[in-house]
Amino acid sequence: MTSVMGLLEEREAVARVRVEELQAEADRILSELAAAEGLLERRVIARIELAEALAARGEAADATVQEAPEPVPVIEAVKVPVAGSIVPRFGEGMTVQALAPEYRRIVELVESGPEGGEGAMAKEIASGLGLELVPAKIEGVRSRARRLAERGWLAVSPAGRFTPRQPTVTAPGAVGKPGGRGAGS
Repeated sequence: MTSVMGLLEEREAVARVRVEELQAEADRILSELAAAEGLLERRVIARIELAEALAARGEAADATVQEAPEPVPVIEAVKVPVAGSIVPRFGEGMTVQALAPEYRRIVELVESGPEGGEGAMAKEIASGLGLELVPAKIEGVRSRARRLAERGWLAVSPAGRFTPRQPTVTAPGAVGKPGGRGAGS
């Protein structure tokens, strides 16, 4: 008859072997994950670099079309927003063209809503964008819409409804109060 202690030691040895096998597999997976993340990062950078190069090439081609050199006023280069771009803060004279396509579509959809309406919920925006109405997609839309609201492109109510931003007031003493934000003292 085998002792109880011997049986327990045998089971422990089997469990230890299994743990070591799983640890080796986890190490392998983490190594593959690191390699895949590196590849993804390189591809994202390549896509961004290509978009910038194509934009610059388009500007260079436009410049060679001019026949007679004329004094050209210094103009700031405008980068074309690409998917994944940072959302700029809304400023005077800015249009939705300054936004990446996914953000532009959200602003346009909210602005095209009924006049004087109560705004749109993230689920309604997701539906208007033609997205599948699953929590992950809705939360992605909510996150983008909140980012747009934080940067002055949209307004958000306490109930979570997104509305077009309020027009900037140009009356004296109202400077710095677009959409009710930054009212301060």
